[in-house]
Amino acid sequence: MKGSLDGIRILDVSRVLAGPFCSMILGDLGAEVIKIEHYASGDETRGWGPPFVNGESAYYLCANRNKQSMTLNLKSEEGKEIFVKLASTSDVVIQNFKSGTLEKMGLGYSQLKDNNPGLILASITGFGSTGPYKDLPGYDYIIQAMSGLMSITGEPDGGPVKVGVAIADVLTGLYTCIGILGALQYRNQTGEGQEIDISLMDCQISSLINVASNYLCGGVIPKRMGNRHPNISPYQVFKTMDGELVIAVGNDEQFKRFTAVLGWPELADMEEFIHNEQRLQNNDKLVAICEELLSKKPKKEWKEQLDVAGVPNGPINTIAEMFEDPQIKAREMVVEMEHPLIENLKLTGSPLKLSKTPVTMRHHPPLLGEHTELLLKRIGYNTEEITRMKENNII
Repeated sequence: MKGSLDGIRILDVSRVLAGPFCSMILGDLGAEVIKIEHYASGDETRGWGPPFVNGESAYYLCANRNKQSMTLNLKSEEGKEIFVKLASTSDVVIQNFKSGTLEKMGLGYSQLKDNNPGLILASITGFGSTGPYKDLPGYDYIIQAMSGLMSITGEPDGGPVKVGVAIADVLTGLYTCIGILGALQYRNQTGEGQEIDISLMDCQISSLINVASNYLCGGVIPKRMGNRHPNISPYQVFKTMDGELVIAVGNDEQFKRFTAVLGWPELADMEEFIHNEQRLQNNDKLVAICEELLSKKPKKEWKEQLDVAGVPNGPINTIAEMFEDPQIKAREMVVEMEHPLIENLKLTGSPLKLSKTPVTMRHHPPLLGEHTELLLKRIGYNTEEITRMKENNII
């Protein structure tokens, strides 16, 4: 079966996470992805470890399946010529050099579109191509700090905390993917390509959603609330007899069902708890009552009763516990791929479940330069020329 993006060619000259994560999603959807890497060292994440599996870093493996790897020296004139040739037959170029770098190399959008008017160039930077910070490097950790995300993450009496994954990179990869899909649709209608300017900072600020809106509408600076929700109650981690359980009561009807499970249905009719606004105002009192009742039974028993009652809840799993969950297995969120160096390589599956054009796992995360010779021959270079370019550090 063909993928949704079958026939689309992506030339990906990005490194680390945001760009590679974006191009992996496009590859999962059926696009051909050519990953351009530094001729000597490759993508930086190839060296980010441990853990390593037979020389391949787990970090690199997480975001690079369904791609071909080609090494190229973009500082050489011949390397630039090869890049232009590849871009002339590609639909999308993804890059995350510092703002203006590609233009200085003569490989910016204005130069590339002369050979390919339908080309889409997605540029990912820390702060975008405009503004006083446009020349600064952008790293996920810095963006989490500057965007305000860390100021609202952590316990109220503790210090600011970053999210446990590079969330700004992940969100930027998703936003870039959305932008590319929109640009492809526009090109389908007009035949015209365009440039996409994506910044980690913009993406992280956009993803503050209701917290940002609370400030813009209410004028109160949000603070760290730990595991509490700023707008809903009860909606947090609760202690049970033998561990912790997240309970997320989203409306008044769920609160009534929750109090019935607790064995105190009258709680839902008390004036101080009758609606979410009152519950939020009296959150500390309500939480104390709930925790006293929840401490009388183990978390497994509470979960079973809450599930039957339709009250959203869930245990705090370790990563290992999560991957053993029968729901995760049923959704095929772990996939195995053949790899030339790694036996039974396991990777996180795709959340995209399309009925007509399902996601496919066609290619293992490529070895450094695994497809260089193949791709060069496809655009007209012969064996002798390829050997010469290897000797001269062009590829």
